[in-house]
Amino acid sequence: MTSEHFDVVIIGAGLSGIGAACHLERQRPGTSYVILEARDVMGGTWDLFRYPGIRSNSDMYTLGYNFKPWTDPKAIADGPSILSYIKETAAEYGVERHIRYGQKVRRAEWGSDEAEWAVDVEQAATGETTRITGGFVIACTGYYNYDHGYTPEFPGRDDFTGEVVHPQFWPEGLDVTGKRIVVIGSGATAVTLLPALAETADHVVMLQRSPTYVISLPEQDVISNTLRRYLPEKLVYRMARGRNVTAQLLFYKFARAQPERARRLLLSMVRRQLGDKVDMRHFTPTYDPWDERLCAVPDGDLFRVLRSGRASVVTDTIDSFTETGIRLTSGDELGADVIVTATGLEVLILGGMEVLVDGERFEQSQKMNYKGVMFEDLPNAAMVFGYTNSSWTLKADISVEYVCRVLEHMDATGTRQATPRHHDPTVRPEPFTTMTSGYLQRAKDQFPQQGSKAPWRVYMNYARDWLTLHRAPIEDGVLEFSNPRPAVRSARSSAAAPTR
Repeated sequence: MTSEHFDVVIIGAGLSGIGAACHLERQRPGTSYVILEARDVMGGTWDLFRYPGIRSNSDMYTLGYNFKPWTDPKAIADGPSILSYIKETAAEYGVERHIRYGQKVRRAEWGSDEAEWAVDVEQAATGETTRITGGFVIACTGYYNYDHGYTPEFPGRDDFTGEVVHPQFWPEGLDVTGKRIVVIGSGATAVTLLPALAETADHVVMLQRSPTYVISLPEQDVISNTLRRYLPEKLVYRMARGRNVTAQLLFYKFARAQPERARRLLLSMVRRQLGDKVDMRHFTPTYDPWDERLCAVPDGDLFRVLRSGRASVVTDTIDSFTETGIRLTSGDELGADVIVTATGLEVLILGGMEVLVDGERFEQSQKMNYKGVMFEDLPNAAMVFGYTNSSWTLKADISVEYVCRVLEHMDATGTRQATPRHHDPTVRPEPFTTMTSGYLQRAKDQFPQQGSKAPWRVYMNYARDWLTLHRAPIEDGVLEFSNPRPAVRSARSSAAAPTR
């Protein structure tokens, strides 16, 4: 089978995939690469999700790329603004011409004899499968299924005469004016939807099984917006990024070391926002801070609509749907015209593609993750997986910068294969994440493992990871380099790839 060949195959054209391509352009000009995107547009999460009020749950000084300053006055940004930022970045670095849309990666097999990946791609338009080959694969597929959201089985769902909506597939033109809405869930999506829907709805209820820690953050960074008048944009961005990274890391370490004090602090902040308008039981979780991700609300917009009475919170479980709403286990009923199931994501690692090494199926759940980037016994492959305790892009940036270091080392040493190998009998396999969030626990059999110590441990610590991925020697006795480079391939494809 004749196939095109690229030095690097990037899977996914979302925030991570576009960032990966830009890092290649910046650090390895002349590297041939292609970006394979299953959908027909770039943007990933920030194009797919279009529910009212969609926004970041992190500040844009850390969610933005390390090479591309965020210049909008809003630090907590709305979805369309983030999508524009991604598209602007892609255009600025000329990566658009490398994107192939409507191409779903179904299978990737590493061949040691050829020292390359054979990637089978399904064409959305025709269903036909084609093949390309690549020296290195970077999976920028995110961690959830774009085709399916998670919705539990609710008894009596078919009896409900109103509309049931999952935020991942928000209907275009859905009018909620004057309607009664119940939002099932208490995570970032639910706390975003509540104030947005309350602007026009008759009333919105957030129905939660259990409370979540919610923290109010300023929508705008006053310090940065002031400094912009006097200092260069890049300097202001670096200063804000460093300040916010440090603050996030310090609070996370404080919360894990002294959970009861952190709990009291977070609850006192909520109490000041709510006053006596809302029962604090609805905002008092049973778990410790950072056992699950915190939910950020800009300028306390969630608390504002609760104080106004346009929205409310109910903590209970669902007995069944009825014709006119939801019957709760307590016996109470919630009337609704629209029910929104903000019940979470369906996790999908590596985009669901089948991975093989020399004909043998690769089971990532049986392998350890190396430096939070590569996999034990998997050659020339990286998975971009961001932080769960901070902004996703912080880890995405340094992960791809590390891949560029590995590629440079392979060029310098005349090798074609880089494979993490586990030789230390004192390393114990452990779960990839300690977070107890439902969507992570439901998918724990999909995640790789981590080890009990470096370089197999996943630290969720940007400062530590930056030193490890930027400064530590590539040759560490664990990442094994092999396969002397053969003669240059005679039919290498051009760097540019058609967009359709």
